[in-house]
Amino acid sequence: MNITYSLQGVSRLFLDTAPVIYFVEQHPQYFYLVREVFEQLHNTPLINVVSPITLAECLVQPYRLGQAELQQEFIELMTNNDNIEFVPFANETLAIDAALKRARYNLQLPDAFQIAVALATGCEAFLTNYVTFRRITELPILLLDDFDTAK
Repeated sequence: MNITYSLQGVSRLFLDTAPVIYFVEQHPQYFYLVREVFEQLHNTPLINVVSPITLAECLVQPYRLGQAELQQEFIELMTNNDNIEFVPFANETLAIDAALKRARYNLQLPDAFQIAVALATGCEAFLTNYVTFRRITELPILLLDDFDTAK
């Protein structure tokens, strides 16, 4: 399966944590795939959406290891980028929807918030590498492991 083909017709794509980490840290197995997604940000009208959960999860390891430059790279990518929409938790509606998704799909609370943000912001697909999200029925879940990683 081809990731570029799977993104045809998608104008808003939610980025879960793993794809962002794979891109910034140039993961040997997944970088080629996620680079295609980030290149589409510059070549198509695709908008990527992230939440405070995405940013917080990406920053854990760099904070643990004292990697200030990597911390800043994640922050800049997600908060100072015209093609990435950083969506704050602004109202109770997201909390209520996250609770509903957690109850319905037996998700961890951070994962339920990720789905709630994706749905609230009109995302047409959700890019992750976490198989648990396949439980979600309200939007297409794109799992990196399902795509051909050959160049």
